This record gives sequence, structure tokens and C-alpha cells, in this order.
Amino acid sequence: MKPHLAFENLTLGYDRHPAVHHLDGVVEIGSLTAVIGPNGSGKTTLLKGIVGSIRPLGGRIVRHLEADGIAYLPQLSEIDRTFPASVADLVALGLWSRRGMLARITRSDRAAIDDALAGVGLAGFQNRGIDTLSGGQLQRALFARVLLQDARLILLDEPFNAIDSRTVRDLIAIIHRWHGEERTVLAVLHDLELVREHFPQTLLLARRAVAWGKTQEALCEENLHKARHLNENVDHDAPWCEERVAA
Repeated sequence: MKPHLAFENLTLGYDRHPAVHHLDGVVEIGSLTAVIGPNGSGKTTLLKGIVGSIRPLGGRIVRHLEADGIAYLPQLSEIDRTFPASVADLVALGLWSRRGMLARITRSDRAAIDDALAGVGLAGFQNRGIDTLSGGQLQRALFARVLLQDARLILLDEPFNAIDSRTVRDLIAIIHRWHGEERTVLAVLHDLELVREHFPQTLLLARRAVAWGKTQEALCEENLHKARHLNENVDHDAPWCEERVAA
């Protein structure tokens, strides 16, 4: 398989304080990968580095795709639900990468928005305000936005946090459909049983890679214990390390 992404001695962080240390590896085209780790282990930071919203402190990310080939779904807590926007407005943001911010929404665009909403179980929600949606409905709308982007690389940050089990089941089905279409999916998750059941590959992160490979092997008790130990003993105020630290 060809790589979609390659991490080469990658260090990411904020104000020169690293959150991800010296990460090496590749994300293959068409792979379905969970990113797992304790709170504060660098999972969201890694996704933001891939998107390009933060720059590496060291090393690099090699992206084997077009600039508009990434769809990023942030955590629900990052969405301003008080903003006066309709569900259709939110989903239409998925057109920006191809059409630009100021492009007029055409009749075919409206049809595509309707199809995306129907695909996530929100047919007829076009004119609802996003402030009226439940957490599960808002997550469905955000998945509809990703559908509209039609990206080859999809990044999901805690997509199942604080939503009902039926919505989880429906959104998992969409992720499996993307996988069947050979899109590449990386998802930050916490539910180990859900990961074991639905995600064939796992990156176990504790500021550095503890394990990366087949899920059943990566999530063995020894690796999970090691990840907890590493994260509990990290120095959050440590400066960026100039020299590579041995594993």
C-alpha cells in the first residue's frame, strides 16, 4: 500500500513545549486507524499538525495528497453553537475547499446538501438553527459536512463523545462506508471496545508512539500500562528536546 501521510521524526507542540515527540511512521491509503491514548497525550495535537493549523517544532509531515484532500471534524466542544447559522449553512462549509468562501450556493449545491443530510439521518433539517440541535444531531450535521467535502483523508477528533448509542451506530456505518471507498480515516477515540470491534489499525500515543499497528496487538495490556505510565510521568513544562530521545 502507498502512504497517504508520513511522519519523519515529527515533534509537535505549543510555545516550544512538545506534545508529540519524535513520531515516525506512515498512514497508508485506505487505512482505518484509531488514535488512542490518555488525556493530554497529544492526539488532538497530531490531527492539528496534519491539517496544518500548527507547525512542527521538529521533523516533518509528508502529505501525499492535494491541499484540499483533507476533511477535519473537530471536537463538538470547539463548535460555537450560539452562532446564528442554519444546519444547511453548517453543512455548506464543506464546499469551501472546492468553491471558496464567497461562492454562490447553486441549485446543484443545495441538492448535494440535501443528499448529505439525508445520508446522516437529518432529512428536513436544512432550516433548523444549529442552536436547536442535540449533541447527536449536531454530530450528524458535521458528518454531513464531511460527506460534502468528498475528501480522500478524513480526520475525526472524538466523533462519538457525549452522543447516544444509535447515533454512534449510524456514524460508524458511515465510517465503514468511507473505508470501503478506500478513503483514509484517522479517528481520535477513547472507547477501547469500539476500537477493537471497528478499527483494524491503532496508534497508541503517550506523547510518543507506544505502539502502532494491528489493533489487537497495539492494545495489549502491556502497551496500555506503558502508555498510562509514560503520560503520568511526563514533564508538561519541559522545553523542546534538541536531541532525539531513545525509546
